Amino acid sequence: MTVELVEIEPGRWRVKRREPQPARSDLPMPHVISDIMEPTEQVDGKFYTSKRQYRAVGRALGLTEVGNEKPKPRKKILPDGDAIVRSVKKAIEKYQSS
Repeated sequence: MTVELVEIEPGRWRVKRREPQPARSDLPMPHVISDIMEPTEQVDGKFYTSKRQYRAVGRALGLTEVGNEKPKPRKKILPDGDAIVRSVKKAIEKYQSS
């Protein structure tokens, strides 16, 4: 087994390693999502082949596309200070009685 060195700067060497090839697809543009879809009927009775137009009509009619809805934020319900004091007193009494 032989070790091959590579000079990275004048006077600095490192062991030559095989560089892994980056993962590449055979497709010309693998990260592009197409706007074209099969003809799909919207509630207005028309068929759409463009996702953008289909969604625009749905939004204009006040519809919510499943998976794109934004849930309303939940309100935190915090007990008032008196309730906390009563709860702590009850826990202390329970602990002392056992």
